[in-house]
Amino acid sequence: MIGDPVALKIRRKIKRPTASLVRAFASAQTSFITDAMQGMNSLHYSIKGLNTKQKFCGVAVTSLNGPRDNLAAMAMLDYAQKGDVLVIATNQDESGAVIGDHWAALAKQRGVVGIVTDGLVRDAAGCEKMGPPTFSRGLSPNAGFRNGPGEINTPISVGGVAIFPGDIIVGDRDGVVVVPREEAPDIKIALAAIKKAEVAKEKEIKAKKVDRFWNPDQFKAKGIVYLD
Repeated sequence: MIGDPVALKIRRKIKRPTASLVRAFASAQTSFITDAMQGMNSLHYSIKGLNTKQKFCGVAVTSLNGPRDNLAAMAMLDYAQKGDVLVIATNQDESGAVIGDHWAALAKQRGVVGIVTDGLVRDAAGCEKMGPPTFSRGLSPNAGFRNGPGEINTPISVGGVAIFPGDIIVGDRDGVVVVPREEAPDIKIALAAIKKAEVAKEKEIKAKKVDRFWNPDQFKAKGIVYLD
């Protein structure tokens, strides 16, 4: 017989990247960052910001929550630091919102720079006004309940991507990407090369040195059939 689960499992201390390493990703577009990771680690497109101007970059603090339950999400504020991003896993629960505007306001007061969830949020206008940039799968007026079980600062999956506490999370108009903490130094180097290449390509386009992004000659062996 399975006994009742504990209300919360909490890891109080996590390994964090250096502030300088986090800053290396702060000014980059998410599209550049995922290119630096060979097209990997972008969350499902359904996870979007409350408005298109929202952008953030910070360190992941995670929580795992059950259906229409937000105990772990509520408690994770106690373990957040300035510059953190609160990542809330709900297994795509649609029965109610996992956070609202008052919680978002408390998060901003603690220096949290972003909120990401695969669930729903409510009080959208208040979240925009009082909270940090907030990315979710949608909105619901329904509140969640604080019962548990839940987990804080354990590995989670959000938007089809594994996220570990201490990973670097970046969000902008295009979406949200995850930079694994242990791989971040190498990804930083790749990102610098991507940025340089993008600047060079923009200059070529403005100078009208590029007029297409494919070469018909490369596909002659496979064959091209013209229909007119």
